[in-house]
Amino acid sequence: MAIGPKLNGSLRRFIERQKLFFVATAASAGRVNVSPKGMDALRIIDDNRIVWLNLTGSGNETAAHLRDVNRMTLMFCAFEGDALILRIYGSAKTIHPRDPDWDSTIALFPAMAGSRQIYDMTIDMVQTSCGTGVPIMEFKQDRGPDELLPYYADMGEDGVKDYWARKNAESIDGAPTGIFKD
Repeated sequence: MAIGPKLNGSLRRFIERQKLFFVATAASAGRVNVSPKGMDALRIIDDNRIVWLNLTGSGNETAAHLRDVNRMTLMFCAFEGDALILRIYGSAKTIHPRDPDWDSTIALFPAMAGSRQIYDMTIDMVQTSCGTGVPIMEFKQDRGPDELLPYYADMGEDGVKDYWARKNAESIDGAPTGIFKD
């Protein structure tokens, strides 16, 4: 198990090859959340900073948790090639479409319907482990371009905001997510 304070070239290349990553957050009370993330929604800014685009979904736990406790873990697993698990620990800030940093940060990503928040993570520790318990699996395709993005595109901007009001304003534990300025 290697531990360090930042990414390096080989870890950056590993991340860039992955089709999937997991994000974990927890508030000071309530449930821990782990979510799978995919598509072209993560950018390595430098060895100490990652940003990732969060698309609209059925919940909004990460946003609620970060309002309470500013910590985040990202995990990447090698599902093909050499076995490896990479965990990245740090703190993150939430950037909403209403925030001044939104336009410059969203420009790092392709346009995607349902773009909800961007998380700007400062890395404080990187850990690798063997990953030999992770199965080897074949990647077939991203579901997002054919399923997720058209779903939110068909809703339109007003429909997405209505969805946010119904499904994304509070966590499953009842904490506010900040999706609308509050």
